[in-house]
Amino acid sequence: MLDRNFWHLRWENNEIGFHESTPNPLLVKHFNALSPTPGSRVFVPLCGKTLDISWFLSHGYRVAGAELSQKAVEQLFEDLRVEPEVTDLGGVKRYSGPHIDIFVGDIFEVSRPMLGGIDAVYDRAALVALPPEMRQPYTAHLMEITAKAPQLVVCYVYDQTLMEGPPFSISNEEIREHYQADYTLSLLETAEVPGGFKGKFPSLENVWLLTGR
Repeated sequence: MLDRNFWHLRWENNEIGFHESTPNPLLVKHFNALSPTPGSRVFVPLCGKTLDISWFLSHGYRVAGAELSQKAVEQLFEDLRVEPEVTDLGGVKRYSGPHIDIFVGDIFEVSRPMLGGIDAVYDRAALVALPPEMRQPYTAHLMEITAKAPQLVVCYVYDQTLMEGPPFSISNEEIREHYQADYTLSLLETAEVPGGFKGKFPSLENVWLLTGR
């Protein structure tokens, strides 16, 4: 399961270098590859308080998310200037507002009936946050609760011996291992991380489009 203490401490100590100050440019550039329709409902796993959610809402999409840290979700709604309606679902709380539902708790406790219909998945922060032993259970669970909705996956590729992670390096082979049995995979872009990963060593970001067979 998720290392709850690790992520809670990161948020409590404001150690959130992974939080971007603008919507992710690779999302902005490539989201239309999913062929979304107005009002599409997008699932953002391990969403934190990402500004990508504001980008989705401002472009007329509905958003669902899952996040372990209640503090992160409270800050997300504060940033959106929305007073959420909070519902206790037993182990998971749902924070809801206009066109947005964020499930607070362990993503593995979020079920398909609880989540509801999903048209697309945007994974920039989930797969790269999980240690190797958790990625197969995560990808299987994600496909189950979203009914194998198409995905846009952004992941890092770097020399894992240089840093333990998270975020972890996710190779092309690993993407195929998890998803090629259920999706058609397209590598949309490989981009160098400006200045290197955390300014320390070279890294790439890959953008994958996963569509149903």
